[in-house]
Amino acid sequence: MTYQSINPATGKTLKTFKELTDKQLETKLAAAAACFKTWKQKSYQERAAIVSKAAALMHANVDAFAKLATLEMGKRIDEARGEVNFSGNILDYYAKNAEAFLAPAKLNPARGEAHMESSPIGVIFCVEPWNFPFYQLARVAGPHLMAGNVVVVKHSSNVPQCAIAFEKLWLDAGAPAGLYTNLLISHAQSDAVIDDPRVKGVALTGSVEAGRSVAARAGGILKPSSMELGGSDAFIVLDDADLDKTIPWAVWGRMYNQGQTCCASKRFIVLDSIADQFLEKFQAALALQQPGDPMDEKTTKGPMSQEVALLDLLKQVKSAVKHGARVLMGGKRIDRPGSFMETTILTDVKPDNPAFRAEFFGPVALFFRVKDEAAAIALANDSDFGLGGSVFTKDPARGQRVASGVDTGMMFVNNIDWTEAQFPFGGIKNSGYGRELGDMGIQQFVNKKLVRIASMAAPA
Repeated sequence: MTYQSINPATGKTLKTFKELTDKQLETKLAAAAACFKTWKQKSYQERAAIVSKAAALMHANVDAFAKLATLEMGKRIDEARGEVNFSGNILDYYAKNAEAFLAPAKLNPARGEAHMESSPIGVIFCVEPWNFPFYQLARVAGPHLMAGNVVVVKHSSNVPQCAIAFEKLWLDAGAPAGLYTNLLISHAQSDAVIDDPRVKGVALTGSVEAGRSVAARAGGILKPSSMELGGSDAFIVLDDADLDKTIPWAVWGRMYNQGQTCCASKRFIVLDSIADQFLEKFQAALALQQPGDPMDEKTTKGPMSQEVALLDLLKQVKSAVKHGARVLMGGKRIDRPGSFMETTILTDVKPDNPAFRAEFFGPVALFFRVKDEAAAIALANDSDFGLGGSVFTKDPARGQRVASGVDTGMMFVNNIDWTEAQFPFGGIKNSGYGRELGDMGIQQFVNKKLVRIASMAAPA
């Protein structure tokens, strides 16, 4: 695997990095295992001193971190700044709340006393994607380090500078050697890390295919894992929706991060009585986005993350059309340097079209008309994925009813705002299992131990 930093806005190679040798990898794993022996003994206050310092450093150096994300994967600079700030918030959240989340839970046995206590399990191996090069790291580092574990991370090969910068963040915050370790390793070495007996848990965010492979390997040796995989979230518009408020969310939901978000709005399911009006306004709003330098704050449309991502998405659109879909707007690459794609809407996507069950990881929206609320819920649930979704209506009770009827890990009524550290993030079906963030996120890799205290009386 080549770890290469390429600016997708220009196509120019910035830096190339060598993979670790097997000997270097062993040195890093040994350091992580040694660090765990002392880190697990630290108090929550001692752990929080380092984690909160890392959060403060992120907040103090927002532009420096953000520019790396923009250079390596094309994220518009204002979105990159938002990601860095959110990442710092996540670290700060766990520094402040971990002790309460993992406090012993008192039980009430018939005799004596009992409680459940939480303890760290060891080295956690995290495999992370490029689309949020700092946020993805913060949401595993914050909870797992505060729980007393240590973390080794294989980040995506196209964001090595972001990966290296995040590791340096921890050293600058005073972390001991081995607490947070970045690994520039191959797929074969990644398998070896999963197999290593010093590694006690595996967390992955990525594709369904990667999830199946990593989960199977970890499961085969009985190691706990969490999988945050793809999504094809429904954006449901009921016939009483306020379109002036709904359309901005539709644009944001599909186009944030150039649509390269697992929980992006990908399937727009609109009741027929309001469909024409929605579609007209949606197209007009999307057409306002203009491509440009993602480092320029005035730019409204950045590039896709990599040339291969653009080419794969173009193939998906072509295949969808071949199987009967119709292009309402876009569908092509933009004629300019860099990996830019036109904002695209596909309609007439039937269940026998491969596009119906696929995830479009980029600026492509699928549009569906349905006759009523029940049909909207049925179509939303007719998916192999179950990560997130949203519903828009003037009636909160109706929105709650629809939200409860959709089979996903997350649902939003009249918004798509998942950007708070307290919200557990994750899904069901092919979207994976386990949760990150919130109280649930810190529970993924801890031992829940029952301790019962009673008198010396003989057993009955």
